[in-house]
Amino acid sequence: MKKLTILLLLIICASCSKEKIQVDSIISNANVYTVNNDFGKAEAFAVKDGKFLEIGTSSDIQSKYTSENLIDVQGKTIVPGFIDAHCHFLGLGLDQLDVDLVGTKSFEEVMKRVLDFQNGKELDYIVGRGWDQNDWEDKFFPNKKLLDKLFPETPVALIRIDGHATLCNQAALDLGGITINTKVDGGEVVMENGELTGVLVDNAVDLVWNHWPGSGYTRKDIVEALLVAQDMCFDLGLTTVDDAGLDQNTIELIDSLQNTGDLKMRVYAMVSGTEDNVDYYLNKGIIKTDRLNVRSFKFYADGALGSRGAMLREPYSDKPNHLGLLVTDLETFNKNAERIANSEYQMNTHAIGDSANHAVLQIYNKVLVGKENRRWRVEHAQVVSQEDFDLYKNVMPSIQPTHATSDMYWAEDRLGSERVKGAYAYKQLLNAYGKVALGTDFPVERVSPFLTFYAAVARQDLEQYPESGFQKENGLTREETLKGMTIWAAYSNFEEDEKGSIEVGKFADFIILDQDIMTVDQKEIPNIKVKQTFVGGEAQ
Repeated sequence: MKKLTILLLLIICASCSKEKIQVDSIISNANVYTVNNDFGKAEAFAVKDGKFLEIGTSSDIQSKYTSENLIDVQGKTIVPGFIDAHCHFLGLGLDQLDVDLVGTKSFEEVMKRVLDFQNGKELDYIVGRGWDQNDWEDKFFPNKKLLDKLFPETPVALIRIDGHATLCNQAALDLGGITINTKVDGGEVVMENGELTGVLVDNAVDLVWNHWPGSGYTRKDIVEALLVAQDMCFDLGLTTVDDAGLDQNTIELIDSLQNTGDLKMRVYAMVSGTEDNVDYYLNKGIIKTDRLNVRSFKFYADGALGSRGAMLREPYSDKPNHLGLLVTDLETFNKNAERIANSEYQMNTHAIGDSANHAVLQIYNKVLVGKENRRWRVEHAQVVSQEDFDLYKNVMPSIQPTHATSDMYWAEDRLGSERVKGAYAYKQLLNAYGKVALGTDFPVERVSPFLTFYAAVARQDLEQYPESGFQKENGLTREETLKGMTIWAAYSNFEEDEKGSIEVGKFADFIILDQDIMTVDQKEIPNIKVKQTFVGGEAQ
């Protein structure tokens, strides 16, 4: 009888075991911020076929499911994979192939890095990126004289950190036939005392790029750049990137690399708003896979504030009679807006200055009358007139918090004490639309989403300056910030039903952090590390 009882117990246990559902992985003993509608928390979840199957307590999940891949995270924090709503993913990778000028404190340091990069090599050309004269003791634009002396025959182009101004030597200027008489719509050839300085702003630099030596980057270069950028982003917990401005060839290459499994990163591709691209993609329609989404165009209204190319309604406070540049004329912009409004595509426009924001918002609101849920975006929304915030009720702000903390040292010099109150006004923008999509604009800023989070909440630099925060009334709460980097960013991409939160049926894109981003001391946020990044339930 005793043996029969034991046998029955064994049969019952085996039966119970069989009733457990086999899944690909179980994550337990975690501090999970789901970022669902209730901003609820959980302890564990099961993943099957790349998606969240169930979320709950550790005991509930482990009693119901079984897996060969059991991950006990020992109380560590888990959040949805970060989404960078505005960046230059390919640009980040390509920058690794050129001279890195980020963080230079003088033009002399710029030149040292260029010379170190050359290091006696016979180069057909030299490209660098990352200088910012606002970080130098001499805050004026640099001059090409030293470049001409050191590189009399090799074209050199050194791109400003924001990508809206480039210092060229004479050999590079000669490629584009640029003289003191050259005029460019939407661009400026900067001169000093009637002579070329070598600085080209916005559209003017195209005169040089259109004649750059060789064929530019090869397919091999671009593949390498995408894979390098992917590694950098996965290390920092990014699982989706919105690349703000890609051509057809690059988009097709990304799709190919994703299909072969080499590129695991999910990409929301904004198509560069050229006439050919608009014609092609409006005719082709939306392209959507699990990893690629092509349903938006990227346009430029104006330049950048740092290079005084942002279009203002009144002259720059530190440059009388100068209003900035309209990069795309309003007739062309309006024509494209009307075409795109009659399609399923989204329009995302770079607008920095208050004049550019006003023009874009007016046109958006006009062409979208009667069209619901279009989620058209203004990228940056950096300087907004107080009366124009209401125009954001139907237009989604896509903003980059680290721009505020990078620019705060000189923004008032550009804008004056009154106008600066409407700059980097993230809380006002959130209140106007109800959501904000957060990004970095890397490589203009550093890639780290933790710097994004910190800048949004603290409105301070890494030395905790200023003590009370830069225009702190426009800071965001931690919950608002996490939403802006996950579910609201997904919403801005029309992807909120498949990612952006840890919920049943969504892609299992999540990251394990070494500290609790929602409770850790504010000044420690930039130091948080990603222990592991998962895309579709797979560790990267």
